[in-house]
Amino acid sequence: MKWDPAKYVQFGDYRDRPFFDLTGRVHAEGARQVVDLGCGPGNLTATLARRWPHANVVGIDSSLEMLAKAAAESSDEPRLAFELADIADWMPSADTDVVVSNAALQWVPGHQDLLARWLEALRPGAWFAVQVPGNFNSASHVLMRELADSPRWAGKLKGVLRGGDSVGEPAEYLNIMLDTGCLADAWETSYQQILPGPDPVLEWVRGTALRPVLAALSEEDALVFQAEYAAALKIAYPRGRHGTVFPFRRIFAVARKKA
Repeated sequence: MKWDPAKYVQFGDYRDRPFFDLTGRVHAEGARQVVDLGCGPGNLTATLARRWPHANVVGIDSSLEMLAKAAAESSDEPRLAFELADIADWMPSADTDVVVSNAALQWVPGHQDLLARWLEALRPGAWFAVQVPGNFNSASHVLMRELADSPRWAGKLKGVLRGGDSVGEPAEYLNIMLDTGCLADAWETSYQQILPGPDPVLEWVRGTALRPVLAALSEEDALVFQAEYAAALKIAYPRGRHGTVFPFRRIFAVARKKA
């Protein structure tokens, strides 16, 4: 599946805010090794290098397109690097101080078990911060799945989209962190985002959730699918006098390994 970095950052203010709400709860002092799992275009990873000025910061992603964009972020920062890898294969090293995973683990089936293994491997005192979207049962995703399962599209899109079990609830992540010997905090936030334009929710999901559909269909089919999907979205998310309100639920969890 190819990613479009320009489309991903189209709603930068909205997409960036949860990252800072997440990392604002990480109170690590003097971090020396920081890892960003699923770093995307790298602009947020670069802020970690500025926050911990004595740390080596590594962003890891499986998208060549995203890492090509991220390379520009490290050109003037010798302590910032990016690596092509599947985050499911990553494990923390003995000197890892802080791990951040922002809006990435929803793409990894069974990531709860993976999170537990990561936390078990963390050194005492290290931090792990996770944020995942919690809107898989919202109209934007339900309508997409219903259309993909319809007779018109089922033959081409069977198994392409994952369902509401793509992420856990806050309590699940909290218990994973507590079970692995961490002090932990978990919470959720529903951002009420005002999106502009004639098909704003479609434009939003084009940057993320719709990517598997677009990758599976021909260009012609993708245009037809998007037209049908856009019509359903306009009913579910009517435009108001200030724009289209798009509620977006996010799930957060932050752990610190006990000494």
